[in-house]
Amino acid sequence: MFTGTAVFDLLLPGDSRSLKAKRSYVRPIVAALRRFEVSAAEVGALDLHGRAQVAVAVVAAEASHVREVLDSCERLVVGRPEIELLSVRRRLYGEDD
Repeated sequence: MFTGTAVFDLLLPGDSRSLKAKRSYVRPIVAALRRFEVSAAEVGALDLHGRAQVAVAVVAAEASHVREVLDSCERLVVGRPEIELLSVRRRLYGEDD
């Protein structure tokens, strides 16, 4: 069994000056990520209006499948024209960890 996590640090558009506006950008991203059958949530920068951190976690029998799913999630986030992906932190955990 392998688990993988990825944390996406996002820069939101300038019009996200309220938490309500911020949610209007973050919620569709989280919903789209969940279509890959991962756990996804906003995990950081909760009080900052122009920034967000969204994390995903996946469990699979093969490490290669975990990598494929995390790659797909990253492509989805990068493909969102309204946001800028500042960084990604990825971790892979195996049976020995």
